[in-house]
Amino acid sequence: MSEPEMSPMQRVLTTLGHEEPDRVPLFLLLTTHGAKETGLSIKDYFSKAENVVEAQLRMREKYSNDCLFGFFYAAAEIQAWGGEVIFKEDGPPNSGEPFIKSLKQINTLKPPVIAESPVLQEVLKTIRLLNEKSAGAVPVLGVVVSPFSVPVMQAGFETYLEMIYNEPQLFNRLMEVNEAFCAEWANAQLEAGAASICYFDPVSSPTIIPREIYLQTGHRVAKKTISRINGPTATHMASGRALPIIDDLVETGTGAVGISANENLREVKQACRNKLTVIGNLNGLEMIHWNREEAKEAVINALARAAPGGGFILSDNHGEIPYQVPDQVLRTIAETVHSFGKYPLDRLVKDDE
Repeated sequence: MSEPEMSPMQRVLTTLGHEEPDRVPLFLLLTTHGAKETGLSIKDYFSKAENVVEAQLRMREKYSNDCLFGFFYAAAEIQAWGGEVIFKEDGPPNSGEPFIKSLKQINTLKPPVIAESPVLQEVLKTIRLLNEKSAGAVPVLGVVVSPFSVPVMQAGFETYLEMIYNEPQLFNRLMEVNEAFCAEWANAQLEAGAASICYFDPVSSPTIIPREIYLQTGHRVAKKTISRINGPTATHMASGRALPIIDDLVETGTGAVGISANENLREVKQACRNKLTVIGNLNGLEMIHWNREEAKEAVINALARAAPGGGFILSDNHGEIPYQVPDQVLRTIAETVHSFGKYPLDRLVKDDE
């Protein structure tokens, strides 16, 4: 007699415990696709929590997804700070002109009041409603941009990098303010019903910053901030590499890592074994042009490299699937996971990477 099918929550928790569930969990991290699903513009779609809730539930049903995504867009945090957000017709809203015009502003900078931010309140409402609708059977994911990475939007990339290297006092002051906001925002999402928090931290990736600088900056910031978050976290490099800093990430207290499509998935899994759950690493940009066979092959290869032994969640490499990825590709990904991702992984054909 076969074992009963697990709920998505049971499946994910088993995986996070580095054991094999009934099937490899699938996280299709869909945001702007919800606008397509509801027939709304992206700006109108994100204007009301109810729109996002309806689309998330529809898409979970459509693709048998193992999570619900409470995330709107990264620039929502900048919106809360009073910064500019630019809406697009076919992609995620982006932050506009940095609101930190002069580094002197950092000395008097205060974090946003969450209760006074309309966009953050809509996100919290979304998480509450998704949690109620799923009745605890499906994990609802919350998101924060790390205190170390959000200054790219606050001050601009070049200005921020110069601050890291040349203005340690201002850097430390900005981290202090950002850490306070990040922890409060994460905990507000957990209180609303998020099962875990995705800690987006691309600037900490060795793709962007040398490890020795990371250890002096983003690593310390992550340890302080994650220790203040009252629930499990997954650190995501948002397409940046993670393999050279896997052991450093373990030290931050995070429980999982979202990795780049440019990394050797088998090597990452080996480095993370029994320490971090691996999330990834389908190439979201290439996904736009895949046909059904290419999508199937990519999924099977990822499963073969990282799924044995548990501790692996199939997802994209960036933490957000592009608006342009066609429905047939998403359906193929889901169908392939359901067909080839069942434990024991007898149907997998091992590849020679």
